[in-house]
Amino acid sequence: MINDLTKGAPLKLMLLFSIPLLIGNIFQQFYNIADIIIVGRTLGMNALAAVGAVSPLFFLIVFMVVGLTSGFAVITGQKFGAKDYPGVRRSVAMSAILTIFFTLFFTVSSVLLMHKLLGIMNVPQEIYKDAYYYIQIIVIFLMVSSFYNLLASIIRALGDSLTPLYCLIVASVLNVFLALIFILKFHLGVPGSAFALVVSQAISVVLCLWYVKKKFPILHLTKKDWIFNWKKDYTFAWLHLKVGFPMAIQFAILGLSILIIQSVCNSFGADVIAAFTAALRIEQLATLPMISFGVALASFVAQNFGARKYGRIRDGVRRISLLNVVLSIIMAFIMHFWGGELVSLFVGRENVNVVKIAHEYLFISSIFYFFLAQIFVYRNALQGLGRAIIPLFASVGELLMRAFAAIYLAVRISYFGVFYAGPIAWTTAALVLAIGYYSTFKGFIMKTRNKLRNQKS
Repeated sequence: MINDLTKGAPLKLMLLFSIPLLIGNIFQQFYNIADIIIVGRTLGMNALAAVGAVSPLFFLIVFMVVGLTSGFAVITGQKFGAKDYPGVRRSVAMSAILTIFFTLFFTVSSVLLMHKLLGIMNVPQEIYKDAYYYIQIIVIFLMVSSFYNLLASIIRALGDSLTPLYCLIVASVLNVFLALIFILKFHLGVPGSAFALVVSQAISVVLCLWYVKKKFPILHLTKKDWIFNWKKDYTFAWLHLKVGFPMAIQFAILGLSILIIQSVCNSFGADVIAAFTAALRIEQLATLPMISFGVALASFVAQNFGARKYGRIRDGVRRISLLNVVLSIIMAFIMHFWGGELVSLFVGRENVNVVKIAHEYLFISSIFYFFLAQIFVYRNALQGLGRAIIPLFASVGELLMRAFAAIYLAVRISYFGVFYAGPIAWTTAALVLAIGYYSTFKGFIMKTRNKLRNQKS
């Protein structure tokens, strides 16, 4: 259901909006958790290490597409907030055209360079074959993931966070079912897990399209919406790319930084790879509430920016920031005392060394969840404002700090250096984003005041 976020109590609106997002994110992680548990428990630690070894590469490729589609949806949300409904439809059509073009480029480039990329990542020879087939299957069908993310981003931009949730619930359950069939019945091994992920995401796309056709008249595009005149629509295309492209680079830099860490981590053997993979999945679950509030904030800010309600934006950002601080403290407490128990659910208690290494990572990283929580607030607020350059600079800072920790500290203190990479990067990025947000918002206030003075005079 379409929801106008420019009216009503900001915190209440965002909480109601974020609850389906949180549940949806949990089911999204259910994809990854199902892979870890099914692969780890049925195929062994080497198979788990194969999936974990190429996960950063998967994130790098998919993140670029997610960044693009999320950026495009910011323009859609701003048009909706301004009550420009023909502009909403044109934005959706333009977003689809641009998504197809860039996804094809990412797919072809990744397929051709895959062996070279895995070589750079130091993927161990004993897990290379499984890792290669897993990532190639996902990359070949990247268009499926791209269109799900585009549809979900557009629907959320209109204030509806429930529809993507319904699609994800069905797809997540199907993913587990298919993974078990492909691995246990058809004996497809690690590639079977990739096929299950692709098919389940395809179901998400079909469900989103069906629901849009039935329930969203505002998104029923006509032939006119699809006509692209280069001279006339160049500016409109650039408006989308001006937000989407920096966000794609930002996400790519984030994925690249994780890839660097994983490359260094791969040099420490299968136990460290498996531990790092399991710990990251748990950390992703622990931070889901903070991520969900951040995504809700982006839609809230985009709509209110389109409606020029800057006071509501400031109030919403302040409230979500405080809420994320509380959540970061709670999650850090849980990771400190029960992190090892959570890891054992993924890999089994018998893998004592893997559990020990993973818990060490969670113990270190959770101390810095405060900074990670603020990243989700200020990054999404800036993106909702259409200011993607500052988050891009913050991502560059993250990349540099992660590379320093992963390469320099790993030499000094072994794999513990890899564990400090995230916290150092989070601290740097949070400071850049906070300064960027407050300076940007101050500029908006000054511009508004000057405009009012000029009108009075």
